[in-house]
Amino acid sequence: MSINKPYRSPQEMPASLPVFPLSGALLLPRGQIPLNIFEPRYIALVDAAMSHHRLIGLVQPSGEGDNPPLQSIGCAGRITQLSETGDERYMLTLSGVARFRIVEEMPAITPFRTCQVSFDEFADDFMPRHGEELVDRDGVLRALKDFAKSNKLKVDWDSIHDAPNEALVNALAMMSPFGPKEKQALLEAGDLRLRAEVLIAITEMESARSSGASNSLQ
Repeated sequence: MSINKPYRSPQEMPASLPVFPLSGALLLPRGQIPLNIFEPRYIALVDAAMSHHRLIGLVQPSGEGDNPPLQSIGCAGRITQLSETGDERYMLTLSGVARFRIVEEMPAITPFRTCQVSFDEFADDFMPRHGEELVDRDGVLRALKDFAKSNKLKVDWDSIHDAPNEALVNALAMMSPFGPKEKQALLEAGDLRLRAEVLIAITEMESARSSGASNSLQ
């Protein structure tokens, strides 16, 4: 999905973002994630983002409660699709721009949370397909095949083989059925090569666990 406003460097990003805490969610640069927004405070967050720069920080909570602590690293997404449902909900698509580190949470003056953020250490996120040539594509595909086999999953192999490395790794990471800790590890991987290595390692562990559980039932 194309973005009308291109972002080319950390300097083009805002110094603060409204943040949407969502456990188990992973957004990566140039990826897309659909969201169903229904809580009044997050309806207000979307309204504020739409009236300003259309950017939202998606970040996982690191604890429990109504106002939990947040992981230090999240990903900024631009609202690229928005529809109203007629029953006080928004259905929207966030398109990933770049990861950020939370500097500090700002005092609450809105129903939603806002954080001062820095994109400086993630400058490579603004460069499409950066580092693709270093990805172990064969390893990613091998791990995916083993995972699909051990979990009896159907895979659209034609689409996967046609995908460039960045799209392949990021899409598989975002769609993976892994838990919040694994999703955060994929988010925090320093570059595309490392993300692919983390994806391979997690997928191989999950495949081994699934195979072991299957064998124990026989």
